Amino acid sequence: MCGIVGYIGHRKAYPIVLKGLQRLEYRGYDSAGIAIFDGSDIKLSKTKGKVADLQDRLEKEIPTEGNLAFGHTRWATHGVPNDVNSHPHYSNSQNLAIIHNGIIENYGTLRQELIKRGYTFTSETDTEVLVNLIEEIKIKEGVKLGKAVQIALNEVVGAYAITVFDKERPHELVVARLGSPLAIGVGEEEFFIASDASPFIEYTKNAIYLEDGEMAIVSREKGVRIRKIKNDKQVAANVQELKMNLEQIEKGGYEHFMLKEIYEQPNAISDTFRGRMRPKSGIIKMAGIDDNFEKFKNAKRIIIIACGTSWHAGLVAEYIIEELVRTPVEVEYASEFRYRNPIIYPDDVVIAISQSGETADTMAAIKLAKKSGAFVFGVCNVVGSSISRETHAGAYTHAGPEIGVASTKAFTTQITVLVIMSLKLAKEKGTITHTEYHNYLQELDLIPEKVKEALTCNDHVKTVAAKYKEASNFLYLGRGYNFPVALEGALKLKEISYIHAEGYPAAEMKHGPIALIDEQMPVVVIATRKGHYEKVVSNIQEIKSRKGKIIGIVTKGDKAVKELADYVIEVPETSELLTPLLTTIPLQLLSYHIAVMLDKNVDQPRNLAKSVTVE
Repeated sequence: MCGIVGYIGHRKAYPIVLKGLQRLEYRGYDSAGIAIFDGSDIKLSKTKGKVADLQDRLEKEIPTEGNLAFGHTRWATHGVPNDVNSHPHYSNSQNLAIIHNGIIENYGTLRQELIKRGYTFTSETDTEVLVNLIEEIKIKEGVKLGKAVQIALNEVVGAYAITVFDKERPHELVVARLGSPLAIGVGEEEFFIASDASPFIEYTKNAIYLEDGEMAIVSREKGVRIRKIKNDKQVAANVQELKMNLEQIEKGGYEHFMLKEIYEQPNAISDTFRGRMRPKSGIIKMAGIDDNFEKFKNAKRIIIIACGTSWHAGLVAEYIIEELVRTPVEVEYASEFRYRNPIIYPDDVVIAISQSGETADTMAAIKLAKKSGAFVFGVCNVVGSSISRETHAGAYTHAGPEIGVASTKAFTTQITVLVIMSLKLAKEKGTITHTEYHNYLQELDLIPEKVKEALTCNDHVKTVAAKYKEASNFLYLGRGYNFPVALEGALKLKEISYIHAEGYPAAEMKHGPIALIDEQMPVVVIATRKGHYEKVVSNIQEIKSRKGKIIGIVTKGDKAVKELADYVIEVPETSELLTPLLTTIPLQLLSYHIAVMLDKNVDQPRNLAKSVTVE
């Protein structure tokens, strides 16, 4: 949600910031803007729309020379998407300029106070209030920009990642974060600011990730100086080496990032269990589990907290953990968990799942769980993210950067991590036999090749997509381990094609949804041979007798469903609890091709952001 990019150094800043904004388009936004310091004054250009619209406009409006610039992609919260509400924002004197991700909750009160002191406002945003509050403190207290920012942030309530510039201090930028990510790229006599490392990966491999409640003065003359916002305590800069590379954030010949990421899943799954699992010797090594095994062993229950696709992965994990480990599992929407005064015991284990590691609701739920004394284990993809730092222990998915807003490889790699965790815990607790354990390991080792085989259905899925792309509604059905896959398939279609879709347990169809069935309703049924196959076949017969159109996701060689369905899409055979890693593949491809055929923006669907870092 929103994106920040900044540069200060010896290069021309504008091209770096523009390219950085393009790299952050995946985060979701509705407007964009850039501020450039030309050596004497701050020049702004901003517009509703895409970064391409900004580029067309900016180069006509303002000079692009200068070694300091910063830019922003905005996802509207306070104020509608328009040119005026876009960032950056000036202070009243136009000596200060700011970009901001997040929400200032008490901006209304602050705005009224500033109006009483003679300030005027041109936008509806909370951000313009913040920059004028900083200016008021700077003038009233007679302090430099860094101190003024610190004082101001102690007066605001909310979440933020900000970059502020004062033309009276032309060689520095002031940045700060609370609840929204911010990274500082460290180069040779140059510094980069960004919401994540993708805008500066081609210039430097060294980055500092600000912790919550920290601010930094980034200066060409004095480097990076970090302090705590609350108490002004100095903090040592922790420079980390970035693991991603430029190739990972480019499309690599694919039309869209989403399609690239769908096809990356065999390698992503392999990377997730590489170094952790040795099938031949029957060994699983996971430091987060090894070092905290007693916590898991003694847990009376496991609570999984997540949002969106990660919540669906958590639902799959509920089936897997209860089957293998025999510990009760509850799966909670993080957004509901944090607000409903949940009952949490000190011997609970809470597993927090998030692709980005920055999801605001999940972060808040983690803090609530920790406050209640529970042990919190994180599963996320982004190294150095807030969730990876806030949890007691955890495991990375190693999916690599996921640029498409609609998660694909995040889902399968999250399930992979949770399967490995469950197998390790089950073996240590003795809740599965030696033979079962080894069989699961051997089968999991084959999954990347089976995902490759599942991807060969792509051309056939295109045919199905062409047939049903004009449908107004879809129904997705699954049972057991594949009920959450049905939910995920429906979500993918909604996210990128804007077609209404719902997922249900197949047996629940008779408790209401069957009323929707007619000859216009495509019904996607996950009907693999393992599990409740005969029951699902009966559900298909009920749909067929009401003239519903059946798209069956079946095990290779299936005959019974093939006779009933309008179309079948085959996946390889595997153990029942691993089927979600295969059955989700054709559903991802189906949603992708329908969206492309409907000319939708697959990688940047409307109204959505990759990482929801504010409520």
